[in-house]
Amino acid sequence: MLSAQRRTHLLDLLERDGRIVAKEAAASLGVSEDSIRRDLRDLADAGQCIRVYGGALPVPAADRPFAERLSLETDSKERVARAAAARIRPGSTVIIDAGTTALALARLLPDDPTLTVITPSPAVALAVAEHSPARVIMIGGELGRHSMVANGALAAEAIRRLSADACFLGVTGVHPEHGLTTGELDDAATKRALAERSTEVYVLASEEKLGAVSRYPVLDLDEVTEVIVDPERSATTL
Repeated sequence: MLSAQRRTHLLDLLERDGRIVAKEAAASLGVSEDSIRRDLRDLADAGQCIRVYGGALPVPAADRPFAERLSLETDSKERVARAAAARIRPGSTVIIDAGTTALALARLLPDDPTLTVITPSPAVALAVAEHSPARVIMIGGELGRHSMVANGALAAEAIRRLSADACFLGVTGVHPEHGLTTGELDDAATKRALAERSTEVYVLASEEKLGAVSRYPVLDLDEVTEVIVDPERSATTL
């Protein structure tokens, strides 16, 4: 079987089973695991799968560009955002990360002029300014076109000089084994830096993120205060 045919077969497996186990795929095709690993690497480089130890997983829907994600699982995001807003204490300083669920949270903040919001997202900053009397502090840096968030050395320098009571972190994958992940390398670094500067770290986990795995690790689940899931979904299904 040619490599192109193997890759097509692997994508069919991924669609059918929701995962690829390299050892099983190699045995079924009668080729070496090294051949399958090379195929998976090529598919991952083309953005068609996410490589994990022992195989591959589908690319999460939450890894789509920001504009495409705005219409994805909107009801679930709204419920997660409301649950997150309930955890904000009066007069506190909070970090609201980038992402569509974070944007929903920005529109649901309490009417509290003593609240301070720190964000690397221009969209979140504008939403806070429009819907809340809170003080807004923007983190500057190079704007990532995929996620629409400030990243890079300038952002890292600014984050080191800030601190917060709570951080509401947006990720694209929440998985019991692989932890919190995201699809952009710079975003992963920025998210870790934001979490390090906050006393409490909450993860905004709407429906499409649960069980998903993206390319770059952010944090392990035991490094956060709480994963805030859709109240209409049982947390035991994570």
